[in-house]
Amino acid sequence: MYKNILLLLFVSLLFFAGCTSSEIQTGEDAINVSLLQKYIFFLASDSLMGRDTPSPGLDTAAIFIAEEFKNDGLKPINSSYFQRVKMGKIKLGSNNHLAATINDKKINYKIKTDFTPFEMTGNKEVNAPVVFVGYGIDAPKFNYNDYAGIDVKGKVVFVLRHEPEEDNPESIFDGKKATHYSSVDKKVEIAIEKGAVGVMVIQDPLNHSMLNPRGFPWPSLSKLIPEDALPLSLDFNEREKIPVVQVGADVAADLFGSVEKLKEIQSSIDKDLKPASFEFKNVLISLKTETEFLDQSAKNVVGLLEGSDPELKEEVLVIGAHYDHVGVMKKHRDDEDYIFNGADDNASGTSCLLSVAAALSKMDTKPKRSILFIAFCGEEKGLFGSKYYVENPLIPLENTVAMLNLDMTGRNSIDSLFIEAADVSPELKEINEKENEAVGFTLLYSSNIGSGRSDHANFIKKGIPALFYFSGMHPDYHKVSDNPDKINYPKAVKVAKLVLRTAWQIANDNKKYSLIKK
Repeated sequence: MYKNILLLLFVSLLFFAGCTSSEIQTGEDAINVSLLQKYIFFLASDSLMGRDTPSPGLDTAAIFIAEEFKNDGLKPINSSYFQRVKMGKIKLGSNNHLAATINDKKINYKIKTDFTPFEMTGNKEVNAPVVFVGYGIDAPKFNYNDYAGIDVKGKVVFVLRHEPEEDNPESIFDGKKATHYSSVDKKVEIAIEKGAVGVMVIQDPLNHSMLNPRGFPWPSLSKLIPEDALPLSLDFNEREKIPVVQVGADVAADLFGSVEKLKEIQSSIDKDLKPASFEFKNVLISLKTETEFLDQSAKNVVGLLEGSDPELKEEVLVIGAHYDHVGVMKKHRDDEDYIFNGADDNASGTSCLLSVAAALSKMDTKPKRSILFIAFCGEEKGLFGSKYYVENPLIPLENTVAMLNLDMTGRNSIDSLFIEAADVSPELKEINEKENEAVGFTLLYSSNIGSGRSDHANFIKKGIPALFYFSGMHPDYHKVSDNPDKINYPKAVKVAKLVLRTAWQIANDNKKYSLIKK
């Protein structure tokens, strides 16, 4: 009796394995060069005018993707294949000023040459003391804190751009690679957390000779910027907004006594990696910034493959790729190619996404977990589509078990593929490596997760493990020469097959995967 039970179990396992292998083969057979070419030649055609966010060309691409989702049997969510991503262009207002009262003497500064508001600035006026906080970084990971021992609540902070030891390959901040702590966005986020009411940012003088702002990004302040090239922003309140401005050499000289004095302080910080923060005595800053938000929107495109298991179908794997690019050159000769078609960036990743959806539609057996396919808009504007999604998820994030991201998957050697975020998603890495045995890539790993340079980063920030499939950089990146004829189609086929196999394993698993916080 015992032997019969074991035999029955063994035969059942063989049958299940055979079905699984057969199903995967059916899916893989559906992914081919012709299919990838169909997708890429449409998405990267001149008629879509570079798929800028927002633009009519991007809308045309969205309709195409939604039709493919529908044809492959993916379901809409809330009766739609589209998630409207609210955003808008930001216009600089007329009422912006900066003044410093030093020892009872008031100094008024000129907009553009002395100060320029950043696009993330808030519509507020503040009158407050000012505190120098070095690079404005609080990074426990690197045991570095410019805010140690200093109170900035209710005060304006003065910060240096970038991060300590910018040009030192041995820097604790990942050598010469800039971490996310170097971004102005991160510095402002930290300042708000510490209670600051305004931020003044200056180019760090040790490594940069041009300190004065030049009106960027505002067309009203710079003749070099076209009138319609207003900065774009998402329309949801990620955080309380406070006035944020870039300031120049004259402001620094008035506060520190000279730019050379600021250089000395910066040099000391870089050398000792210790804060040199202090509050300026007898100094009051008056700062007001004003912008106008002009409503616009674009679309994420979504399609759901519902899972087959009554319980596990409530859990979802997200497979994503951004479908936008950077549009067209504003100024060009009549005989000059001016359309950034973005065949690799990221018609290739979007086409792999569509190919995986098409492959799954050909398989008789459906995965136990659900799979949500998302084509993101606005990645080139700052990961807008994925950022909006994780703040406004169509399926609860607590039910999202993992995310697979495809971005630039069609260039360079057919034998190798970069995988990012594997260092923080070890179980996904293991699954992907196992499935790659049947595909045959040499997998190259990067730990550059802190850069947040593609849409997986927003999911990781929310605690969702992810993998990022990337074929590597090339000379045509963000150039008009990134065209469909340069795509390595057999490689893109291999990438899609690897993602299909990995997605199949994740979607038929019942485990929750860990994320290593860094």
